[in-house]
Amino acid sequence: KNYPIQISTDTDWASIACGSSSFVALKKDGSLWACGYNGTGNLGDGTITDRNYLIQIGMDNNWASVACGSSHTIAIKKDGSLWGWGCNAYGQLGDSSNKNRNIPKQIGNFYNWTSIACGDQHTVALKDNGTLWTWGSNQYGQLGDGTTRYNKYPTQIGKDNDWTYISCGYLNTHAIKKNGTLWGWGCNDNMQLGDGTNIQ
Repeated sequence: KNYPIQISTDTDWASIACGSSSFVALKKDGSLWACGYNGTGNLGDGTITDRNYLIQIGMDNNWASVACGSSHTIAIKKDGSLWGWGCNAYGQLGDSSNKNRNIPKQIGNFYNWTSIACGDQHTVALKDNGTLWTWGSNQYGQLGDGTTRYNKYPTQIGKDNDWTYISCGYLNTHAIKKNGTLWGWGCNDNMQLGDGTNIQ
């Protein structure tokens, strides 16, 4: 389609996130819905069947926010718990494995997550104490941990606790601190970090 078309007749949608070939939408009642490509279980409906219509992800109605990578999905529930499903080839689900998941699986046992962002195959999240956490693919340093090794579980980046906003590109990450300063790391071949160079 090269023009907007209405998707369903419902009028209670609250937020959305898009992956490479699928998307996930959150309703005002806290239910989560998805459609599109599902080959890695990224729709979270318990199958790997592609869907050309919105299907509810489980029966829970306590979802608060959602973010999509290329083929993985990360979401936060209203209780502050963190959940992931879909492709996990580089540990981007953060469950310490490389196993794809076709239903939501809780990541760790913390209940203080506040925001999330997903790149192609990496994930970034903030806790309510202002700390920054990353996991997944890291070949261009997009995790910000000083290495290029991928990581299968959430790892705190530095000791700062003044992060307020996060966003991911395909292979790069940007964040804002409480003092309004802007930070970036990861792939810089197209000068996407904005530091005046095209050097990693």
